[in-house]
Amino acid sequence: MKYAELGAFLRSRRERIRPEEVGLVSGPRRRVPGLRREEVAHLAGASADYYNEVERGAGSQPSEQMLAALARALRLTADERDHLYHLANRPVPRGGAGSHVHPGMLDLLTRLTSTPAQVITDLHVTLVQNPLAIALLGDHSRFRGEEASFVHRWFTDPEARRLYPEEDHPAQSKAFAADLRAAAARRDAKDTGASALVAGLLDRSAEFAGLWAEHDVAFRRDDRKRIDHPVLGLVEVNCLTLFSEDGRQRLLWFTPVLGTDSVDRLELLAVIGTQEFTPHPD
Repeated sequence: MKYAELGAFLRSRRERIRPEEVGLVSGPRRRVPGLRREEVAHLAGASADYYNEVERGAGSQPSEQMLAALARALRLTADERDHLYHLANRPVPRGGAGSHVHPGMLDLLTRLTSTPAQVITDLHVTLVQNPLAIALLGDHSRFRGEEASFVHRWFTDPEARRLYPEEDHPAQSKAFAADLRAAAARRDAKDTGASALVAGLLDRSAEFAGLWAEHDVAFRRDDRKRIDHPVLGLVEVNCLTLFSEDGRQRLLWFTPVLGTDSVDRLELLAVIGTQEFTPHPD
């Protein structure tokens, strides 16, 4: 690993970012350009001591998960993200730009502090969530491999449907299948990500196979969903979507349906936070 060069690159990226760009307050006594080391560490979910060692070029080789977190914290472009992995002697993640949060999407997500929001790929892999999205939907960052796609989990793992009323499942399934067909058609023919996802679902889910055979195609641009939250109860939300220019990433944000008690219930999310929930009884 090129320790010194890695540290110098991280420092250069840190110094170019203004605190307000990442949702931090720029105090009057700030003596350094850009972000402080401890602020980068906080944004990346690392300890200040660990990040200091990495930037000094004296730490251990950062994991791929840590590199991804640093790339998000420092708003790296796709090329900069790849360079970061090369400096750390780590393989660049497969999927190219689709696996790296677009800086513009991340900037918008940072500014959405009062509503649940998250950035996902066109294959419904969650890239980053704000705290309110985690409180509403759960933390999706723990999933790896094929299970990282919520579409895959929806059709193969009954637990993925727990937050949604059973009577809504058929409509959700139909929308997921139509959206996946639209996303797969838009991707380059050489891209195996979508084809592998579809093949796996055809093999494991009779429900998906039946829907896929209908050849419905429609991107999910806006939805009205009912979420059966274990603490808040039934919450009705509008799910709005902003697509990146290439269609590979989507910023989703959730607003309560006006005229319902969901307005008051969503306001409680910030109070409830991300504590562990247990499903309420049937």
